[in-house]
Amino acid sequence: VQLQASGGGSVQTGGSLRLICVEPTDTPTSYNMGWFRQAPGQEREFVAGISWSGVRTAYGDSVKGRFTISRDGARNTVYLQMDSLKPEDTAVYYCASSLSAILSSISSSGAYNYWGQGTLVTVSS
Repeated sequence: VQLQASGGGSVQTGGSLRLICVEPTDTPTSYNMGWFRQAPGQEREFVAGISWSGVRTAYGDSVKGRFTISRDGARNTVYLQMDSLKPEDTAVYYCASSLSAILSSISSSGAYNYWGQGTLVTVSS
């Protein structure tokens, strides 16, 4: 099972992008969903997560106040609205879904069962 991520691209500092992640309909029911990113030579980093209901969200410190995660349960889709982008946001962004609803693990990549192929975001200064 592979999630389908899209929406990456190249923008200038201060610009915006909206990432989209679609979960195949034959995927087992997922609960928490999240976005992670990985820049060249760096470890994968938690960006944002959202609970099954969409009520609870969590963000990495570096993106708080600039990124917003949301989900459309009816369409098995998760969005990541990225505003005020900075060059340090440049990375490959991955979406992921978890069979767990435990909120304390929402920022842990090990808690996710299914991943997307990644979409590249490049922010130039």
